[in-house]
Amino acid sequence: MKLSFLDPLFSRPGPWASVHLDTSRDIDEPDKAIDLRWRHLRDSLRDQGTDAATVSALDAAVGTGRDLPGRYGQALFAAHGRLVLVADLPDPPVRDTARFDDLPDTLPLALQRAPDIPYVAVALTRRVSDVKDGKGEKDKKGECVSVVAESGRWPVSRVAPGPRLDRVVPVEDWPRTAPRIAQEVDELAGRHGAELVVLRRDEGDAWLSGVLVNRMPIHLQNRTTVIESSPGAAADTTPGRPLMETEVARTLDGRLSGPDRLQLDTFLAQRARHRQKSEGVPAAVTALQRGRARALLLARSPRLPERLWVGAEPYQIALSAEELAAFGVKSVRDQPADAALLHASARTGAELIVVDPDRVPLTDGVGVLLRYREPGDMAVE
Repeated sequence: MKLSFLDPLFSRPGPWASVHLDTSRDIDEPDKAIDLRWRHLRDSLRDQGTDAATVSALDAAVGTGRDLPGRYGQALFAAHGRLVLVADLPDPPVRDTARFDDLPDTLPLALQRAPDIPYVAVALTRRVSDVKDGKGEKDKKGECVSVVAESGRWPVSRVAPGPRLDRVVPVEDWPRTAPRIAQEVDELAGRHGAELVVLRRDEGDAWLSGVLVNRMPIHLQNRTTVIESSPGAAADTTPGRPLMETEVARTLDGRLSGPDRLQLDTFLAQRARHRQKSEGVPAAVTALQRGRARALLLARSPRLPERLWVGAEPYQIALSAEELAAFGVKSVRDQPADAALLHASARTGAELIVVDPDRVPLTDGVGVLLRYREPGDMAVE
């Protein structure tokens, strides 16, 4: 997963006020609950020395995200009296947090964006609807095919669904109209770089989906997964939520994006030969120091040290102040380890791959895919 979404936070100096809080609206009087949570976090920021202008900037933005049903959260970042980034979180944070430090607290946001898989959901179902006559006027009720398609990036689409198209076609016209619908779905997938199409059909209605899939270009057919659910289920979508949320979650949860899968395979081959250079916090720090980290791998709950030491430049990161001093770095400071690793990764062009620790166990819950080999550096140890 590319970390370019963090660029606004790393293109200007701190200190940063970072807030992650539960903004769910599935309870009675949600505004009061959000206000109470924020009040505690606001007091914490003030106790940490956050300036009044920065607290005020956050105060005006807390709870002002999209009015979504269900449970979700919000991440906010401000510095020097300016609100820089606000993002809705697909899930509430494990706990509400507020941190004021030189580096922004970006790991909770990054973990919630992974695996960042672009997709298109397509819901096909039969329904009775108004049928137009040859003049385009409503004539009578008749059986129609309902086609709803929506792009998204999983799991962020749970709080930020993408563009949607909605078509209704008389059943008798379906074979003639399906090629145009297939082209529209292909264009939607192409515009948003979709890796796969999740197509939902009514249970037992293979004809309906078969007509559409057979008219898709081969490259899209090969990326299409067809699933079944009870008739009418796909039509019952809650406003503000992504199309076919349950079906998409069942299809994509536990998967990696295509680029991340390829990089993970490369990492596993690298680790098989050079384990000490491939996993653990020291290995990641060493690779980041040398600008050799192609991707940082993290478990969702990595076992990180409390602090790492950093300097002014992206590659100035170390396990101790003495190590940076040995490199000639004059001004050093200690920062939370998670923030330091994400900062160094993003600013040196490394990507982030969030892995399942049961499938890919890593020392400290941390791994690093190296960018290139230096002469003799990758010799078998």
